[in-house]
Amino acid sequence: MSNQIQNFAEPDFQEQSIDYKAIFFRFYSYWYLFLITIFVALLIAFLFNKYTKPVYKVKSTVLIKDEGNSMSDAQAMLGLGSITNTQKLQNQIGILTSRSLKTRTLQNLHFEVSYNKEDNFITTEVYTESPFLVEFDSAHVQPVSNMKFYVTILSKDEYELLGEGQDATLYDYGEYKDAGKKEGPIKFAKKAKFGEVVTTPEFSFFIRLSDEFKEAEHIGQKYFFTFNSLNSLIATFSGYEVEPINKDASIVEISLKGNTSKKSVDFLNQLTREYIQQGLDKKNQIAINTINFIDGQLLEIGDSLSHNETRLQNFKTANEIMDFDAQTQQAFTYVKDLETKKAQLLVEAKYYKYLQDYLTSRQDNIDNMVVPSSMGINDPGLAKLIGELTALYAERSERLINSKEGNPLIMALDQKIDNTKKSLIENIKNIVNTSNIAISDINDRINKYSGQFRQLPATQRELIGINRKYKLNDAIYTFLLQKRQESAITRASNTPDNESVDLASDDVKEKVFPKTSLNYTIALVLGLILPILYVLGKDFLNDKIVDKRDIENATKLPLIGHVLHNRRESSIVAATSPKSSIAESFRALRTNMQYITHGKDKITILVSSTSVSEGKTFTSMNLAAVYAQYERKTLLMGFDLRKPKIYQDFGLTNTAGITSYLVGKATIDEIIQKSPFENLDVIMSGPVPPNPAELIASPKTAEMMEKLKERYDFIILDTPPFGLVTDAFLLMQFVDAKILVVRQNLTHKKVFASIASDIEARNIPNMVVLMNDVKPEKSGYYGYGYGYGYGYGYGYGYGYGYGYGYGYGYYSDDADTEKETFFKRLFRKS
Repeated sequence: MSNQIQNFAEPDFQEQSIDYKAIFFRFYSYWYLFLITIFVALLIAFLFNKYTKPVYKVKSTVLIKDEGNSMSDAQAMLGLGSITNTQKLQNQIGILTSRSLKTRTLQNLHFEVSYNKEDNFITTEVYTESPFLVEFDSAHVQPVSNMKFYVTILSKDEYELLGEGQDATLYDYGEYKDAGKKEGPIKFAKKAKFGEVVTTPEFSFFIRLSDEFKEAEHIGQKYFFTFNSLNSLIATFSGYEVEPINKDASIVEISLKGNTSKKSVDFLNQLTREYIQQGLDKKNQIAINTINFIDGQLLEIGDSLSHNETRLQNFKTANEIMDFDAQTQQAFTYVKDLETKKAQLLVEAKYYKYLQDYLTSRQDNIDNMVVPSSMGINDPGLAKLIGELTALYAERSERLINSKEGNPLIMALDQKIDNTKKSLIENIKNIVNTSNIAISDINDRINKYSGQFRQLPATQRELIGINRKYKLNDAIYTFLLQKRQESAITRASNTPDNESVDLASDDVKEKVFPKTSLNYTIALVLGLILPILYVLGKDFLNDKIVDKRDIENATKLPLIGHVLHNRRESSIVAATSPKSSIAESFRALRTNMQYITHGKDKITILVSSTSVSEGKTFTSMNLAAVYAQYERKTLLMGFDLRKPKIYQDFGLTNTAGITSYLVGKATIDEIIQKSPFENLDVIMSGPVPPNPAELIASPKTAEMMEKLKERYDFIILDTPPFGLVTDAFLLMQFVDAKILVVRQNLTHKKVFASIASDIEARNIPNMVVLMNDVKPEKSGYYGYGYGYGYGYGYGYGYGYGYGYGYGYGYYSDDADTEKETFFKRLFRKS
């Protein structure tokens, strides 16, 4: 027996392993919360997926060729080739994302009007499915912001137009710029015919039916359209990304996300076409510049050639021309060859004059300059300098993609460009001087041979002069035509440096938002995690005692047992429902008390708590009831002199009680009352005294207890809480065991630990702890099932109850629980 008492009295403070089963049932007790949270999360995910505008991703790929890129041996040895290629690739990516390319693309796409349809609170753009089209007057301003035009198709001939706006910005599509702002509200309503021009000071357009119009489907439908400025379109379509498909490839992938996949596809494809065409236009610019220059020269030479041709024809018609002798014919042929060389030198001289003026007047770029090779000029020094100048300008343009004008690198390039220009102009001057010398020499030789022509008759001499001028102009004209044809052939044979690998397609679009399956998965996970976090957070923030571990962590006082949560109407459930499970928990307490009192035949037990509303009176009454069931004389004493309560539960009076005896106004027999239950007597507190502690400390208390112990086998004392008054401590000298009642989810851990520490410091013997109002399903254990309400009279109220399931059919309360339906238990838990 002593070993059993020792083992019972000393709790196990060894580290305990994690009870996964307890954790599982702890969460299982909140199954309804999991069910509701998962349902709500999935519902939110469903509504989000249904009513959120989908975002699609489309992409295209472009091959960026590296033609004409030569690398020196020194660069190859230093490994600079890959760096140069990477820089060029990044420069091309910069061009692909440049504002100028976006502007060129959008101007050719005609996205100025957006068509939308509202359906179930969702606004959807009907890009190619609009049943009507808006044709606007580009010479008239249009409202591009804060203005919507609602269109309702009434019939195939008529529609209703409603315009609403506020502080709309007006836009000039002819100049692609803002044209002011219309302050205040704008309202416009009209029924109009399709094709009828609608004009106000703020807008001008007409609406016509498109090929998508279907009378049965679109009549009565409500749409709206808006105008978009070029800047807003650029901002809308600036979100595309350009990235190499891998680090070693020169193929880039262009991807764009948008709500309207077909519109995104059209933009990407047009962007690719404009990018490729831009590169081709740059290559063709040399040939175009050459042709333009030659065309200008041909106009000048053509007039002279036509005049001399007419003059020659008229002279031959009016005069008889004799044949030349062999010597004169030879001289004439030689002079003709000299005139051809002179014509070529004169064309080159004009080109040098053009090149010199171009370099002097245009300091910003050389994009429109005619290169020497296109004119048949193959001077190595001149070609080298122009090549260096072109390379410097190209490098400057590439640097400006990611730099500003004030950048030191740009300033260094500008200095190099100036120096190269100076060298080039000086070189041109030298070439012009050399060319002038050559022309002067040809003129001298022509004059030398022309002396032979003076011996001819005047008519022959005049013919030779006219013929020489005609032949000179004809040679120049023929030379220019030849060079023009060569430039035209070069232009026609040019191919783009870059090419499209894969065009964007609506058939291979990718939905990137919302991700339906991912959202449902996230909702399911959140539906599981949130209740778990709630339960864990509730437990973490809970400063109340929940289970026996909280008691064991706070004190070394032994835990004598637990009393289950009770929801019956009777407070004395052990007497009114002796076969109930809660009555059985009091019988277990009665048995355990035998170990504490070492099996004494007669015992006195004090019942108290740390604070109010913890169930000490409830425990006292039911503990007395189970002792009375031994068929031995049992007494319940209401020593809570400050707030008497017991008499209400037993249906007795509180006119005479302990205070009456202690002040000498009644005898013991006069204060003892019979309870409704066999073998159980009750002594009430009596009238509330002004000095309860002094009365309890008086000798009369010891005298009363001595007499009562002679009469009764078991005496249960219901005393005030330890944490509030000292009454319980004064009565400890008269009892064999003391029960400190704590209530699950009500007793504060710190308050309990403080009181328990004080009790341990006093070294009070036979002090045990009883946990009251235990709800197994809230503690992580699956057990019992129903209960009843109970109110404690210290100005507070509470109810007791316990879980359902374990031990079904053994206790009398199981039959009642069987009648409960699933939904009754659900709403009770909720």
